[in-house]
Amino acid sequence: MVIRTFQRISAGLVASLVLASSGVADTPAKQLFGAQTRASEHSPAAYGSYAKGCMAGAKQLPETGPTWQAMRLSRNRNWGHPEAIAFIQRLSKTAARQRGWNGLYIGDISQPRGGPMLTGHASHQTGLDIDIWMRPPKDLGLPASAREELSSISMRRAKGAYVNENWTRAHHNILKAAASDPAVARIFVFPGAKVQMCKDAKGDRSWLRKIRPWWGHHYHFHVRLACPRGARGCVDQAPPPAGDGCDAAEKWVYDILNPRPPDPNAKPRPPKPEIVLSDLPQQCARVLSGS
Repeated sequence: MVIRTFQRISAGLVASLVLASSGVADTPAKQLFGAQTRASEHSPAAYGSYAKGCMAGAKQLPETGPTWQAMRLSRNRNWGHPEAIAFIQRLSKTAARQRGWNGLYIGDISQPRGGPMLTGHASHQTGLDIDIWMRPPKDLGLPASAREELSSISMRRAKGAYVNENWTRAHHNILKAAASDPAVARIFVFPGAKVQMCKDAKGDRSWLRKIRPWWGHHYHFHVRLACPRGARGCVDQAPPPAGDGCDAAEKWVYDILNPRPPDPNAKPRPPKPEIVLSDLPQQCARVLSGS
């Protein structure tokens, strides 16, 4: 046991030294991880945080299942921790029982080895974030070309202060089922949806705590799983505040409807520095090297 542990640590150090000596440690990490087309040959493990991490031994979500389809296949972002793949399978079965839904259309999960992406998300780096389309799937036999062309549909009006006519009770039920899953840490959705769910929720409201208002997220909702039990090196986000969060969502809506005028003296924020390999957990060098 001790020998195996030493071997794993040594392999990680060697990988780090090799990559550092080649100058890769200072290369933007999105270029390094965005170039990977397959998972690393390791046991599944999430390292680091959702916005600064990587994923070893990722599992690929099959492009088509009995109650789901992976969309935008050209992005090659249908990879995740086995916990994420299992969650998608569970939730899609629930969705398929809703009126007008045959399952779920799944957007981005993660790249084959996680890490920063060339475009789009700041998170989705550890294989534990999942984007799920708001569009009810009518056809789970779409060819690859159609999955590139078809778009989801928006649920918002008034810039996200309210839901629109596309919102249904089925959306509420699917989000509730997702939030009630013990593996889920939080779910991001536009503020108007959270407020509507707060109005419609009956009985036990504890699951609402995991539904968090956030900008955008009206074409899809974003599920974030907690670090798997016993996962070493995986960093959880702080838990949501206590309570159902409905008052906070109302505050978001108020701010949308009553925007503050721009401050003419405000200085522009400097751009965020690029994440490089040396910014990520040490294990990510080993994940990248595949050794």
